[in-house]
Amino acid sequence: MGALAHDGMPREQTHAEVTRDVLATLGTPSRGYYLALFAAIGMFLVGLVTFLLLLRDGLGHSGYNPPIMWSVYITTFVFWVGIGHAGTLISAILFLFRSPWRTAVYRSTEAMTVFAVMTAALFPIIHIGRQWIFYWLLPYPNQRFLWPNFKSPLIWDVFAISTYFTVSATFLVVGLVPDIAAVRDKVSGWRKKVYELCSIGWTGADSQWRHYTRGYLYLAALATPLVLSVHSVVSWDFAVSIVPGWHGTIFAPYFVAGAIYSGIGMVLTLIIPLRKVLKVEHMITDYHFDNLAKLTLFTGSILFYAYAMEYFVAWYSSNTFEQTTFWRRAFGPMWWGGWSMIICNAFVSQLLWFKKVRTNLTALFIISIFINVGMWFERYVIINSLSSDYLPYAWDQMNPTWADWGILLGSFGWFLMYFLLFARTFPIVAIQEIKEMIPMPRRKKGAH
Repeated sequence: MGALAHDGMPREQTHAEVTRDVLATLGTPSRGYYLALFAAIGMFLVGLVTFLLLLRDGLGHSGYNPPIMWSVYITTFVFWVGIGHAGTLISAILFLFRSPWRTAVYRSTEAMTVFAVMTAALFPIIHIGRQWIFYWLLPYPNQRFLWPNFKSPLIWDVFAISTYFTVSATFLVVGLVPDIAAVRDKVSGWRKKVYELCSIGWTGADSQWRHYTRGYLYLAALATPLVLSVHSVVSWDFAVSIVPGWHGTIFAPYFVAGAIYSGIGMVLTLIIPLRKVLKVEHMITDYHFDNLAKLTLFTGSILFYAYAMEYFVAWYSSNTFEQTTFWRRAFGPMWWGGWSMIICNAFVSQLLWFKKVRTNLTALFIISIFINVGMWFERYVIINSLSSDYLPYAWDQMNPTWADWGILLGSFGWFLMYFLLFARTFPIVAIQEIKEMIPMPRRKKGAH
């Protein structure tokens, strides 16, 4: 593979070789790719059948159990919204800071963002029960006098998710245009016509590059505030209530850090096997994984602090209901969920202080699985705070059913199906930005 430069790229790799290697990922897929795609489709079909049964019979199959009328569906909604945040962070914020290591991984994170938000958008519709009237949430003029309540966090979610999806999808599509043109110039037949249509007339002229770089910069600046705003809005679904364990000012930064943490965990889960399947190990190197692991360690440490502050503030408040809620998380009926959350999110990530762990892909992959599991349990435990409200006689526990797990499995299938199809159709590594990181050849002495 040759010696690596300071940015993790092979020094001897030319622009033509970058184009060749990335376009090779769009060739005939391997057996592993087909197995992963068929598994994703199978998971999605399980979720689809479960949803059709819910559509026919109602939400009685789900594990709703008063007073807990938010269950696995809202848990998974918050989980998938969080997954999408790493894409915006890596593609937009690190672009503004001109971080060199983002170039090899940001395309896959952007795609992950779009598909994660698409997945998250399904869950409020599943959760409301009467899915055919979901449009009542939309604030449009109507003659039925059914105006949405703008004080409701559900309406805020509609604005946040739709804005986030629009900007993220635009950001992904704009960044793809030069690379689609590179694919267009190398293929033939009907594929060439499709890529020609998608490249919207890109020729690589100087004027196009000037407009492209300015437009991409403005989109990055526009997308950056969304990292903070979108998951802050999602956190207000909980924080604006008076439920013990929810009513806290820490929720906005706590949710944002957790979203980035879970998103990077999913990035590692996807990229580590994908680089092997697509044979781009020389482009996505230990240098990139080392930096992703450092970012994971940073956000995981913020979560560690947030967990400690939650328990400390509950103790310091002398509020019986707050103290009871957090005691039940650690030692009550949900102790297994509470400790799974703390161990997977707070303690496992501390292994990344060691460089040998950060550059060991097997260890990183296992840690990323723990992060994904832990972040889902975090949202599950938070929503389970509904089990111990201010009326002790009404206390109860979540009782997830086969319908909840079927929809959860289907959501992972839906997400993976789109991601794998994207990786097969479009360059998963950014050709143009990889080329920009290759040092220009130096002219020999005496050469004209």
